[in-house]
Amino acid sequence: MAELTYCSNIHPGEHWADVMHNLDSHALEVKARVNPTGAFPLGLRIAQQAVLEADDNAIAEFRAWCKRHNCYLLTINGFPYGTFHNRRVKENVYLPDWRSAERASYSKRLGDLAVKLEPDAKRLSISTVPIAFKPAFDPNAEDEWELACGHLRDVAEHYYQLYQQTGVLLVLALEPEPMCVLETTDEAIQFFKRLNLPEHLRRHIGLCFDCCHQAVEFESASDCLQRINEAGITIGKVQVSSALKATGDEIKKLLEFDEPVYLHQAVARSEHTNQLHRFTDLTDFKQALQQGQHFDECRVHFHIPIFLKHLGECGTTQDFLRELLPQLDSQLPLEVETYSFAAIPEKLRTDTVSESIARELLWVKTLLD
Repeated sequence: MAELTYCSNIHPGEHWADVMHNLDSHALEVKARVNPTGAFPLGLRIAQQAVLEADDNAIAEFRAWCKRHNCYLLTINGFPYGTFHNRRVKENVYLPDWRSAERASYSKRLGDLAVKLEPDAKRLSISTVPIAFKPAFDPNAEDEWELACGHLRDVAEHYYQLYQQTGVLLVLALEPEPMCVLETTDEAIQFFKRLNLPEHLRRHIGLCFDCCHQAVEFESASDCLQRINEAGITIGKVQVSSALKATGDEIKKLLEFDEPVYLHQAVARSEHTNQLHRFTDLTDFKQALQQGQHFDECRVHFHIPIFLKHLGECGTTQDFLRELLPQLDSQLPLEVETYSFAAIPEKLRTDTVSESIARELLWVKTLLD
């Protein structure tokens, strides 16, 4: 079976002390519920501040902790640079984007840290921003593309040098997301043609396939996977996640999930035209409904527990997972990512965070078994 973990971005904290606290407070409880005797892989969210604080003593502490508790580093979430909980995040989560040298520097520092945290690894993945937030990016400006591509090539070269020195293959995994420069599978494939990496760097830049995001785009799981493979693009990891969806009169119930922290992009479809209508956030979608626009189905970027077929009066895109997961290469790392647990309306929560994470991991194990 594929290596399976969960992303610690569900837990708040931007400091290295927060990383260790979350391991003690949550990861050990999840391991006890899911895999008490075997080795347990870790998916760490490591913010910029935590990277700067992770000195030699911190690295030694982490490695000792892993040895003591039979855990190991599998993947890193390098998408959110700074604060990710308890205050407005929204479109700021993409900053700095790949036009910025600071995004490249952060990603290189993450690579340096990763090979020290898990020096015996054969392969580690680091997920990252899908270039930039689409409304803030000019697709006709070649200098913007060149900035982004140049920074990515720089990181790929850095990871290649690390591979030569350590034997650890690092994959920087761009994560397509609604309303970003890389949004659809087509856009991702076209970008890799534009990036045009030399042969020795191609293994170091790939995709983080987030199931919630592609389901929101009304894409077919099988078709996505086939086209990515045919394009020869590396999949660094698969984020196992599920989105909200609603049809008919239930669509207005989606507005109950509008909240002030995260961006909840919505994609709505009219069946008679099969046209997709995209909205930056649920607030924008609400305005469209108030103006009398009609849609037959809407899907919303809101990461909810994957074991749920319904949440309140809304459905989920769980069927996307049921289609995709059994088709994946067993060598691909799987990372459950339900970071917006605390944003779910309180009346709809039934478990603690650790209980919910464990249920999600067990759901995936059951499906794959």
